[in-house]
Amino acid sequence: MHTEKIRFSSPEGHELAGILDRAPGFIHGPTALFAHCFTCGKDLKAIRNLSLALGQHGINTLRFDFTGLGQSEGEFRDTNFSSNLEDLLAAAEYLKSRNCAPEILIGHSLGGAAVLMAAQKIPSVKAVVTIGAPSEAHHVQHLFEEKLEEIKGTGEAKVSISGRPLTIKRQFIQDLGAYSISEKLSTWRNRALLVLHSPQDRIVGIENAREIYKAAHHPKSFVSLDGADHLLSDEADSRYVGELIASWSERYLNSQKSPPPLKSDSLVLAQIDREPFVSQIKAGDFLLLADEPEDLGGQNRGPNPYEYLATALAACTVMTLRMYADRKGWPLEEARVHIAFDADYKQDALECENQKPKLGKFTRRIEFIGDLDEKQEERLLQIANRCPVHRNLEAGMSIETKKLEPS
Repeated sequence: MHTEKIRFSSPEGHELAGILDRAPGFIHGPTALFAHCFTCGKDLKAIRNLSLALGQHGINTLRFDFTGLGQSEGEFRDTNFSSNLEDLLAAAEYLKSRNCAPEILIGHSLGGAAVLMAAQKIPSVKAVVTIGAPSEAHHVQHLFEEKLEEIKGTGEAKVSISGRPLTIKRQFIQDLGAYSISEKLSTWRNRALLVLHSPQDRIVGIENAREIYKAAHHPKSFVSLDGADHLLSDEADSRYVGELIASWSERYLNSQKSPPPLKSDSLVLAQIDREPFVSQIKAGDFLLLADEPEDLGGQNRGPNPYEYLATALAACTVMTLRMYADRKGWPLEEARVHIAFDADYKQDALECENQKPKLGKFTRRIEFIGDLDEKQEERLLQIANRCPVHRNLEAGMSIETKKLEPS
């Protein structure tokens, strides 16, 4: 994905920092606006993973730091839930000015409460997603409950949240109590809602998801993130959430903004725009991504070309072994092929103008699982050398290159 660092102003005049993650080739695709959890920031790994998963489905994402957090200006001690809502609306206005007004709002934890309150004020929004969100904004008070009396009595207190020292003022608590999410949800119209929550969430209990779902009108959906923690610390969980959101929201997005499908009469089509070096690939009925490694200026969002080359050899080998063993009726339960390639992709790419042919060597190691005898395994090793990709590579394929003329 192309990550663009952006700046925009809050209603209070503070410069807020954000990152606009643009899906490869889908610059004009639908856009999601993400509101992070209390005291978190746009650079939380889980948010990056979620944004990557959305991007692979053609959805752009703006993630930003609220006032006083991360790289945004202002003092956190002077903020409150109301100022977070204003920041969120300012982010939506910024996207609108870029001709990509948000169609999806995604909020994590207190950010989930914020998107529920803000959705009706952003006309372009068609779908809203909450992740581990409280059913009322004042739920966040439990994070500094032992300091509540001091805050109410003296006007402020220093607290530690997730190991981070912060100052909470009395006005912050008073402001939280001014909002009723359940009342706001009862007025919702023409907004689809997806509630995501883990039964094991120890920060915001699963009962909050029930209250949000109960208060909302249809269309609404709930998915249990079984086994996930509040911050989606496991990469598999954050990517799963991104995939869920992308699949669920597809029916609610503006179809005119959906990315045009890649089309070609050829076996494979690879396409790249001005963004280095993420490439979209259409192989048969499947869409894939390829990229350069980070040390070559890429973002490592997909396999590099040599990895795809090795993948073709490995896949062809196991398929050939499967077909042969089945035809012979041999007890091959599984075959695993491990491929190594001694060529250095980075070095070869840098030397692409060198006219001297560059020949690498594949090393293929095969695991056989099943009650095979020694002769059967020996024969399967011979058959591996006869897979179509192996034979083409070994024979030295010819490649013809010419310009594709307009039809």
